Parts: sequence; C-alpha cells; structure tokens
Amino acid sequence: QARNDDKVFSEAERAAVAATARERKAASGRSPAEERADGLNDLKDSLAKMPADDRAMGERIHEIVSDAVPALVPKTYYGMPAYATEGKNGKVIAFYKPKSKFKVRYSTVGFQPDAHLDDGEMWATAFAVIELTPSVEKKIVELVKKAAG
Repeated sequence: QARNDDKVFSEAERAAVAATARERKAASGRSPAEERADGLNDLKDSLAKMPADDRAMGERIHEIVSDAVPALVPKTYYGMPAYATEGKNGKVIAFYKPKSKFKVRYSTVGFQPDAHLDDGEMWATAFAVIELTPSVEKKIVELVKKAAG
C-alpha cells in the first residue's frame, strides 16, 4: 500500500540528495583544473538561484573563504556552495547553507569531519549566521584556516 501522506524526506531534502548525485557524477574523470573551474561554475550557479539576501551573503562568504585559503576547491555540496581539499579524493571541509534552503531564520557556515577543528572533547561544526559583520567575517577566516589545516 502506498503511503503518500507519510513522506520520509521533504521536497528540499529530496532535491539535496538529487543534487549530490549530479555533483558526484559530474566530478568523475575531471582533471584538477577542470574540477576547480567546473566547481566554481557550479558554486556560482548555486548562488545565482538564491534569494537576494542569501546570494549576497553567499557571495561574500565565497570571497572570504577564497581569500583565506586559496588552495580550497570551490564546488557544490548537496547543491550548496562548498570548499574541498585539492586532489582526486578531495574532501569537502566547509559549506554555506542559506537560510532559504530549509526555510529557517539563519544561514549556516558548516564544517565536515575532515575539517581540522578538533578542540578537546567537544567542538562546534556549524555556526548560525544572521549578518556578516567585520567580527563575523574575521571568525569565518579563522575557522576556515583552522579547518583547512
């Protein structure tokens, strides 16, 4: 019996899974230069689809991350702007999740398990961002540099 009323995943979650499948398929067989260029195009396309306030924040975060650690490879991760280590097996270490993605009140700068943020027994892996002030931007730079190792 079909259970259409009991959807396990929301439309946004299904779209994110479909996006990551496309990202992985597109990444196979690319040279490092192609990976960087295609990833940047994908990231910019992702930003272009966002509402104006999320796009502005995402564009500024992209500038901040790119300036802080130019070696990170821009790409998308579940359809969101992200930054990975270089190489064939490069791992996403940071990403920007706009508030519009899951209709919440704040955007997020998040970090994946390969980010070097370890700090004792417990540490944060995601940070809510309401506004990009100079102090917030400085904190993002510090986090991204630490995460990149």
